[in-house]
Amino acid sequence: MKKIVLAVVGVAALGLSACSKAPECTAEVIGKKTQELTTAVQEAVTKNPAKATEWAAKVQEIATKYSSSSNQADACKAYDEIIAEVKKG
Repeated sequence: MKKIVLAVVGVAALGLSACSKAPECTAEVIGKKTQELTTAVQEAVTKNPAKATEWAAKVQEIATKYSSSSNQADACKAYDEIIAEVKKG
């Protein structure tokens, strides 16, 4: 289960890591969102391990959508979408 959590968060982090600075979404904010995503995925996988693959696919989809972006505001938006999707279950 821990591997699934790391894979989901890793995909998001890799897809969103190449962003330049924007005042409203700093590297610190992205770090906090990464922690929030990790916690959300851990809780979701604990509650429903069968959906882990589905969430991984959704995380990949959202990360891909924003990976070509050049600003951190888009990265923050992507993290927010991923977190909401995972919490929604």
